[in-house]
Amino acid sequence: MTSENPFIFNEEQEAFQDSVRRLAQSEFGGGYLRRATQDAFPRDELRVLAENGLLGLGVAAEYGGQEADCIMSAIACEEMAKVDFNLSYLIFGSILPGKILQRLEDPEARERWCRAVATGEKVVAGGITEPGAGSDNARMTCRAVPVEGGWRLEGEKTSVTLGPHADAAFVFANTDPEKGYRGLGCFLVELDDPTISRQQFADPGFRPLGRGSLTFDGTFVPTGHRIGEIGRGLPLILNEFEFTRPLLALMVIGCAETALRMAGEYAKDRIAFGQPISRNQGVSLNLAEHETYLEAVRWLSYRAVALRDAGRPARKEAAMCKWLGPKVAVEAINEAVIIHGHVGWSMEMPLMQMLIDVSGLQIGDGTPQIQKLIIARELLGKEATG
Repeated sequence: MTSENPFIFNEEQEAFQDSVRRLAQSEFGGGYLRRATQDAFPRDELRVLAENGLLGLGVAAEYGGQEADCIMSAIACEEMAKVDFNLSYLIFGSILPGKILQRLEDPEARERWCRAVATGEKVVAGGITEPGAGSDNARMTCRAVPVEGGWRLEGEKTSVTLGPHADAAFVFANTDPEKGYRGLGCFLVELDDPTISRQQFADPGFRPLGRGSLTFDGTFVPTGHRIGEIGRGLPLILNEFEFTRPLLALMVIGCAETALRMAGEYAKDRIAFGQPISRNQGVSLNLAEHETYLEAVRWLSYRAVALRDAGRPARKEAAMCKWLGPKVAVEAINEAVIIHGHVGWSMEMPLMQMLIDVSGLQIGDGTPQIQKLIIARELLGKEATG
């Protein structure tokens, strides 16, 4: 965004936005529903994204990445989501690993894995949530026990998006339960280890991406695969949430924007009582209302991302994006289904699948309740909110 007007993209950003939009339409246009209702991981599409530099946005140039700023990454996620929500998640799912893998202790592993993410050769998932620890990260029970040459992991991670197909995962584990969250560490774990078992969940959405659990039974992790310092694991991920949450909001908003566009075109063509239903204020005004909400969330999200680029805190703004974005997007897509009437409530057109896919992010990466608590604490202070 320009320093003169932070609400208008500059020429470079507009050109990038246009290039991602054209790529999405030419390579993936019209295929969302087919891909979204299959369980096969979209490896061919992953290759196309990599060839066009969209998997290296979070990777430094020295490792073959684009080293894009936060605004550019946000633009890529939003524009791809307008064509295929799940493919936008592949971009999103490469940005965070691309950033944090640059903190790997071993320089050789650092370069190898960062390059592998940027080229699409390897997919890296995030192992954070546990059966008994979702938003309460300090209650993690997954253990990392020090041994000669590294660590051994014991425990389970659940709700791991990309987990069934990933080649590795960055896993948060407690090295010293007595220290609580101060003992948390982050480790890169290669998932072809026989001591790791995977389970894939039968989800209604995110099907080509997959979601499941990872169980570690004495899994060895070499010292060089530690990411950052022990005891800095929780601050590491909380800091990144300030970036990932606005990205997710932009993804769901992008998908909802497409749903509203479809509803608008349908409303202009559908004749009822001798005229297009777009002339019915109950239709046109509802579209206007949802478009307003989407636009408001869009610029709240870019505001949060711009704060991140400026090196300023965005904890409150990111939380606002995360609870409001999915809520507004789900309501907009649902309105698009209703405007289409009986043809909308069908798995033969993409609206219902869009509604299913987007609804999952009402929970993923932080529930609305925890986001509102974050906002309240930023406003009133922790002592006042409990």
